Amino acid sequence: MSLSGLDIGIFVAYVIGLIIIASLVSREKAGHEKDTKDYFLAGNSLTWWAIGASLIAANISAEQIIGMSGSGYAVGLGIASYEWLAAIILMIIGKYFLPIFLKHKIYTMPQYLERRYNHDVRLVLAVFWIGVYIFVNLTSVLWLGSLAINTVAGVDIAYGLMFLGAFAAAYSLYGGLKAVAFTDIIQVVLLVIGGFYLTYVTLDMIGDGRGIIAGFSSLTDQAAVKFDMILSKDNQYYKDLPGITALVGAVWVLHFAYWGFNQYIIQRALAAKSLAEAQKGIAFAAILKLIMPIIVVLPGIAAFVIVPGLDDTPDRAYPELMKLMPAGMLGLVFAALVAAIVSSLGSMTNSISTIFTMDVYSYYKPGRSQRHYVTVGRVVSFSSLIIAMICARPLLGNFDQAFQYIQEFTGFFTPGIVTIFILGMFWNRATPAGALAAAIGSFLSSVAFYFLWPDLPFLDRMNFVFVICLALAVGVSLAAKETSENIHPVEKADFHTPTSYNIVALANFMILSAIYFTWW
Repeated sequence: MSLSGLDIGIFVAYVIGLIIIASLVSREKAGHEKDTKDYFLAGNSLTWWAIGASLIAANISAEQIIGMSGSGYAVGLGIASYEWLAAIILMIIGKYFLPIFLKHKIYTMPQYLERRYNHDVRLVLAVFWIGVYIFVNLTSVLWLGSLAINTVAGVDIAYGLMFLGAFAAAYSLYGGLKAVAFTDIIQVVLLVIGGFYLTYVTLDMIGDGRGIIAGFSSLTDQAAVKFDMILSKDNQYYKDLPGITALVGAVWVLHFAYWGFNQYIIQRALAAKSLAEAQKGIAFAAILKLIMPIIVVLPGIAAFVIVPGLDDTPDRAYPELMKLMPAGMLGLVFAALVAAIVSSLGSMTNSISTIFTMDVYSYYKPGRSQRHYVTVGRVVSFSSLIIAMICARPLLGNFDQAFQYIQEFTGFFTPGIVTIFILGMFWNRATPAGALAAAIGSFLSSVAFYFLWPDLPFLDRMNFVFVICLALAVGVSLAAKETSENIHPVEKADFHTPTSYNIVALANFMILSAIYFTWW
């Protein structure tokens, strides 16, 4: 398949337009030099609609569109638990986590850990996140993105990697978070329009041209095996999504770590004008999250009917469906896919540079000028892209479901991270020694389970490891001989939210309850 002249024209217009808009929003007022607050926190200028859109744009990327569509093809609707449960988690984070983080006026999540624990905890988590963002997140987005470009446009994967890296650098490197967040509004609009159109076309095709309702009804009949939200033990993908565990267990641990303590996600909320603006942005993102499975999971299930035979390479489901698009609309859907990819790349590289500059470099090189730190941030952003482009093929070239690779790897550390933050925010007695015990225990116990009990589903493993980390952190903290003067206390925060926020939370819960009840 190749792009028509019209498709190429639409795509080129998108690329040029995005770079121009990013340059315009990145400009500073005459006489003002960009400082670290401008570059890493957008000058605390983000409004609710920019926060909500940017949260979704940072989240929905190649590993979601390509990876989750592939998992939709292989696993079915159950994989949407990752998306739908996030809507509830976001509302919890907005109510109980954001007031604490914004009260501390922090740049990074490791910075909060120093405020609550000590510098050792901050440095350990900073190094961990830098490594994960580069070698797991950046590489997966680049690899899956280049795979999609190869399938749709016939571009060699190596050139696709270079194009995505160069495009992300061109629009985000100079302006930092402000350029990323405000252009993400465009990215989300493209993503939603292009995604819905692809879903419409595939459902209409399955329904023999009788519309999406008839198509969805036919899909549920032809692919009934793919419409189980809770997988039974005899399902071949039970290990990836182990039944009720996915609903009440480790998926929640994953979501708290991802949405609440993940720098490249929560950084948008840290850059808000105010707490109220940040909470409205979180609520907006939660609403958008409810519709994401229609865009990223349903097409994968549709591909199971339209293009069977991808069992060995399910991540090709979404790109194969794109071949069905007519000229012009293919260019739009292709632009939407690339928009999702580069917005996540921009978000990740900015967060890598923020953590490295503010948590590592500034500690060992204090007292430098604001201009110097911003320059370091740009160099780190660019360097992280280069490293990820080099490592993408060796790390991900042999995985058939990249989304599961990401969850499997990060699951080694996630229980410890959640333990450290939850106890740090809500338990006064938590100590630095307890936090480090949870971090080390998370990795070691995960490795032990992985090799000693290889058949254990990784979500079940995370449940066990989370309990172990919790016991380690509490036990070590209580046994520590540190005096109360050496323990940084939990600072109280106002958890009150307006009625409108609470209504959105209740509506999300009712909608999800109806979904699970229907496809239990």
